[in-house]
This record gives sequence, structure tokens and C-alpha cells, in this order.
Amino acid sequence: MSFSILKQIGDAQKKKAVVDVRPGDTVRVTQKIKEGGKFRLQTFEGVVIRADRKESHTARIVVRKVTSGVGVEKSYLIHSPLVEKIVITKRSKVRRNNLSYLRERSGKSARLLGKDFDRAAVNDVTVEEEPAEEVKEEPAEAEEVEEVKEEPKEEAKAEEEKA
Repeated sequence: MSFSILKQIGDAQKKKAVVDVRPGDTVRVTQKIKEGGKFRLQTFEGVVIRADRKESHTARIVVRKVTSGVGVEKSYLIHSPLVEKIVITKRSKVRRNNLSYLRERSGKSARLLGKDFDRAAVNDVTVEEEPAEEVKEEPAEAEEVEEVKEEPKEEAKAEEEKA
């Protein structure tokens, strides 16, 4: 298979708009979980320690949090239909793409320096639709109007000929 066909398939799988998640962000990920025949929503809040392949349909983030003294990491495919939404709650200043050093740290040494950001603008994922090319329908309508005008004339001529 050619690369272009694979790219088209991958692009069809991508969501229209996603949040720009970066390493160091504290995020709240809402995921659909199937139990039996029902779906429920589960949220997981933690620090993004890794963000891979942002432009790809296989874009992934790894989120870490510490619960009851135990570190828990979950990996999420951003474009997965099971990931309902991702909300950035805090943004931190980091200089690395992979924050794996946070695994060995705890307490104050695991803190990240926060930075100001526009929370509403970052979490807004509305899709801006591009205006479609305008199809010239006005002449078609004008032709139809002309045809309608011509039909009564033809009917009138036919009636005159009968009479």
C-alpha cells in the first residue's frame, strides 16, 4: 500500500479539534469505559509526563498521578473515540519533552513551576469550518424562472391555435 492511502485512512480517524497538550500540563482526562452493555465516564487527573506524535492520528499522552503513595500512569490516545475530553487545569514551565525524572521524585522536589496561561482559550476546541466554495446557483434559478415564464406563453399559443 502506498503511503498516501495510509495517510488518508489515518486522517479520517483523527478528531477535528483537540486540545494542545504539552509535557508539564496538569490535565483532567475523561474516558468512556464499557462495563457489560453500558458505558460510564471516568476522569483521571494528573501531570502529562510525555506527549508523542502530536500531528499524527496516533498522538499519545502519558499522564501520571500519585494515589495513596503509589504512582499511577495511564497512556491515552488523543484521537481515540473512547477519550471524551481533555481539560488542561494547570500549565507548568518545563524544558524537556519527557519528564520521566518525576518518577523518582516525591514531595517538594516533584513540584513543577507553574506559569500563567489563558485557560478558556486553551481548552476551547471548537472547530472553525472553512467556507465551502460557492456554487453559482443564481443563474440556474434565473433559467428556471425564464422557463416558467416561457411555458405559459407556449400554452397560450397552443390554446390560440386550437381556437
